[in-house]
Amino acid sequence: MKKSILLIAFLAILTATTSEISAQKFSKMDASPMDAAAFPSNWRESNKLVKVVYSRPQLKGRTLEKLVPNGKVWRTGANEAAEITFYKKVTFGGKEVNPGTYTLFTIPTDEDWIVILSNQKNVWGSYFYDEKDDVLRVTGKVTTSQDLIEEFSIVFEGEDNSATMYIGWAKKVVAVLIKG
Repeated sequence: MKKSILLIAFLAILTATTSEISAQKFSKMDASPMDAAAFPSNWRESNKLVKVVYSRPQLKGRTLEKLVPNGKVWRTGANEAAEITFYKKVTFGGKEVNPGTYTLFTIPTDEDWIVILSNQKNVWGSYFYDEKDDVLRVTGKVTTSQDLIEEFSIVFEGEDNSATMYIGWAKKVVAVLIKG
């Protein structure tokens, strides 16, 4: 009888615990999921030059000009402003940058985009952007993609200690050279 009561009590506790575990609420996938790009792109490579963590908004039938107006500071992605980390001293768009993590802002124009590295950290959007926190500004060369880039993307291409960061969305591709 004691064993039966203990077994029933144990099963009741196990059932209650299992119900609590399965009742946890997990967030659904963000509409603009977080992503990362690095150079070298092999994630097992520990000797990285640069890494960017950003969120990937989608066009969903909207125009780039509506989502990212010309002449206005943009967080370079969605949600939190993108963060770029340099693991060694580099030149970014021809200007020297010390190792560290910076927030990546951009200002789109029709011809070229201004690419900004800022000392601001943990920033949502660009609502509180302040030019006094700029580390540097460089010009990113804009080209036109033959294909529509539906999801905002950042990729790196290069060799050795030299890479080009490409920022692409809609039919625009912005390029900035990084040398270690």
